[in-house]
Amino acid sequence: MEKWKKDIILFLSSQTISLFGSSLVQYAIMWYITLTTESGMMMTLYIICGFIPTFILSPFAGVWADRFNRKILIMAADASIAVATLVLAIVFLLGYEATWLLFVMAAIRALGTGVQTPAVGAILPQIVPKEQLTKINGINGSIQAIIMFVSPIVSAGLLTWTTLEMIFFIDVITAAIAIFTLLVFFKIPVHAKAASKQTTSYFSDMKEGLVYIKQTNFLRIFFLFFAFFFVLMAPAAFLTPLQVVRSFGDDVWRLTAIEIAFSIGMMLGGGIIASWGGFKNRVYTMTFASLLMGICTFALGIAPIFSLYLLFMAIFGVAMPIFNTPTMVLIQEKIEEDYLGRIFGVFGMISTSMMPMGMLIFGPIADLIEIEILLVTTGALLVILAILLGKNKTLVKIGKSGLTEPL
Repeated sequence: MEKWKKDIILFLSSQTISLFGSSLVQYAIMWYITLTTESGMMMTLYIICGFIPTFILSPFAGVWADRFNRKILIMAADASIAVATLVLAIVFLLGYEATWLLFVMAAIRALGTGVQTPAVGAILPQIVPKEQLTKINGINGSIQAIIMFVSPIVSAGLLTWTTLEMIFFIDVITAAIAIFTLLVFFKIPVHAKAASKQTTSYFSDMKEGLVYIKQTNFLRIFFLFFAFFFVLMAPAAFLTPLQVVRSFGDDVWRLTAIEIAFSIGMMLGGGIIASWGGFKNRVYTMTFASLLMGICTFALGIAPIFSLYLLFMAIFGVAMPIFNTPTMVLIQEKIEEDYLGRIFGVFGMISTSMMPMGMLIFGPIADLIEIEILLVTTGALLVILAILLGKNKTLVKIGKSGLTEPL
């Protein structure tokens, strides 16, 4: 077996193990807050706590991912989250089960995610040949979908038969296994910038990254599109569990069902994009997928029965990896390696700021009007945004697979 294949198997295995534990905790906390409060405002607070720290840290973490050993950064982030989760488990065991502690936990986990995300995005091109990036990103999307499929089932079972604290302990164990795997078995050379002596200051590196974005025309337009996209995605991403509780019933199985439907769709979508590879122009693939997500968002707002709702949720899941994979590959292909961490850091900052901004708008409104109205409105706007994406000449030009020079 080729070395890069062994390396990517080890890396994705460690990330899968870590993601499984994190997903168990994520679902458990989200459902706990949803079922105990049934409040759009409380969900908004939880989401803000889970995103704002990532937003603040992302530009700094992007510089770290370019200046330092990316493998060490990933392990350090996992370890920090595991320690915080362990402390929370102990506090809960001692009988102090305040909801605000879950908000604090969400913030700490967000800090770890802020460090980890640009490092993971930047390390993949170090491991994988460029011509294999679409396939590997597609496979990674399928793995994440499998985790999303299994996690809500396991999490619901654990919440039924055991305590929230036990789920926290499972997360700590999976993080420890993931860190051990990377530390002992995963060997990869440090990338060039991290291996060389740093001749520029930390803030000079950050400024260079921002100048690079300013001078790269397609990146400016690309990031502007995503700013609007993430705002409009907020209701579908975060308010659907609350919508299900209000409109169809507060049974845990219903919350589990929507996650499973979405995960099955993601598994199918990941397999499709890994085998198909998308259109020759990556932007057309993104346009197709974002159109599908807009239509499904609209449909979630008008679905009269729960079974039909699940169908649209599954189709939405199919579209997600078909959208995410060309997005990641486009950045990994077109951006110089020494800037990848900083570009992914800014990208993470946009995604983590725009969604909470969307929730600041839509969360309080969800306590005043039906969530269905929000889904119909944002779904229609997503369709319009997708059409604008497909008609943008700059992005369409850079989306061609053979074009490697930034515009």
